[in-house]
Amino acid sequence: MNDHTKGLVLTSIGGLALSFDVPLVRLGQGEMWSTVAVRSTATFAAAILLWLLVRRFGSSRPVLIPGKAGLAAGFCYGISTIAFLGAVFNTATANVVFIVASTPMYAAILGWLILKERPSPSTLIAMLVMFSGVGLIVSGGLAGGHILGDTLATTASFLLALAITLSRAARIDMGFVPLVATIIPAAVGLSFVGVSLLAGTGGFSIANPFWVLFDGAIMMPLAFWCLATGPKYLSGSEVGMFYLLETILAPIWVWLIFSEVPSSQTLLGGSILVLALIGYSAWQMRRV
Repeated sequence: MNDHTKGLVLTSIGGLALSFDVPLVRLGQGEMWSTVAVRSTATFAAAILLWLLVRRFGSSRPVLIPGKAGLAAGFCYGISTIAFLGAVFNTATANVVFIVASTPMYAAILGWLILKERPSPSTLIAMLVMFSGVGLIVSGGLAGGHILGDTLATTASFLLALAITLSRAARIDMGFVPLVATIIPAAVGLSFVGVSLLAGTGGFSIANPFWVLFDGAIMMPLAFWCLATGPKYLSGSEVGMFYLLETILAPIWVWLIFSEVPSSQTLLGGSILVLALIGYSAWQMRRV
């Protein structure tokens, strides 16, 4: 595969893995800070283990945090994780996926402003089609959200786009950066849990911790590594669009797991998003 095709494959796998995040968090049936702490600690531990294995048995010697660019991107990833999980617990799922779907828009704007990387006409058209699909999915659901959750989701989306842009600007391998950055939400989550334990008001509270651990140790490392490696081969706006796979597939997993039947608008919007992604990927592969 050439570099562009490799980037499309990596980001597709990452977006697919990311789509299981919200369903697995919901299956855990836990309190917010307990979920943040367990999920993020599991991801950090998996990242360190994977890094040690790669350095021991692989031919490459990846760096956990590659310089100042890696620190900046890691900070954005870490805070965006806290904001995203906070949004999941404080607003409607439809609000979260809609607002996070604005990531490619932010990535395109930041890439244009910071990197002077003007989006191609095909990218702009694909983004417009995708946003129309997202609009159909969440139409009628936005009114039930809360301002705190919506603000957190917006913050997560912007920080995610900024991390993608910083990775694109550096053009170095940052596959481990979002994984190691989970030490930030892990520390914050453990701090809140510790305070509640000392105050005698609670502690760890997760009914089914297996699902949260599986999410943190397996699915999130796979998703973060693939999506963080994508900017090495693709523009920020292109990588951002594959985060929309969560918007496409999460309602389907929720449908299958929790028997929450999507509306006809959700099914139509998801179809539009899938077709737009397939069409855009096929067009880009043909061009290169």
